[in-house]
Amino acid sequence: MNTSIRIAWLYPDLMSTYGDRGNIICLEKRCQWRGIEARVTQVTLETPARELAHCDLIFMGGAQDRQQKLVGEDFLKRKGPVVKEMVENGTPALFVCAAYQFIGHYYKPYQGEKIPGAGIFDLYTEHPGDQEKRFIGNVTAEIISTKKTIVGFENHGGRTYLGSKLQPFARVKRGFGNNGEDGYEGAVYKNAIGSYFHGPLLPKNPHIADWLIQKALEKKYKALQPLSILDDSLEWQAHNQML
Repeated sequence: MNTSIRIAWLYPDLMSTYGDRGNIICLEKRCQWRGIEARVTQVTLETPARELAHCDLIFMGGAQDRQQKLVGEDFLKRKGPVVKEMVENGTPALFVCAAYQFIGHYYKPYQGEKIPGAGIFDLYTEHPGDQEKRFIGNVTAEIISTKKTIVGFENHGGRTYLGSKLQPFARVKRGFGNNGEDGYEGAVYKNAIGSYFHGPLLPKNPHIADWLIQKALEKKYKALQPLSILDDSLEWQAHNQML
């Protein structure tokens, strides 16, 4: 049986900071190497929200303040409600940095009013002030559910706090993570992951890419879809060097 997945890439022209587009390249190649057709739908401000309904996996990357403002209203009013329904129904997703903040209840900048979020994840983010230290640098953490390591790069001023209904994704081993206080990095809800890891995340951590692909196939084809094993020796050499 020929297998395929469609990947929704939200706001590729506005939200792809610090190499985040590499996550899409990684997903495409790891599908291609296995004979799985991966089609990418670029979801821009002009794309009708209904196009998301045809997708099996969602990715949304990071952005700077100006780009975040451009995206904010469209995501909150149009794309966000559709993404929320898809996540609730088990569609796998990866939200990085600014996207991770967008899917919470709100983001409070150090100046101005709270910016409402899409409420997909039970979390909120606040910026403590322009004099506070940004969390910048290479970072590593251990996934709570599997005890496997992840490596990446973080650069954020906001501090994210998880609600009681949300599980953290990983425990920080080196770096700052969500807020520099509780020792956690990212969050996971159903088959969706939020993370501050740029770099990009997936090429440095192929086990996360494969988890997302497998979940997308399982949901689409209503059955367990074990992935063929790839030669990831180069990927793991890079991962372990960073560790």
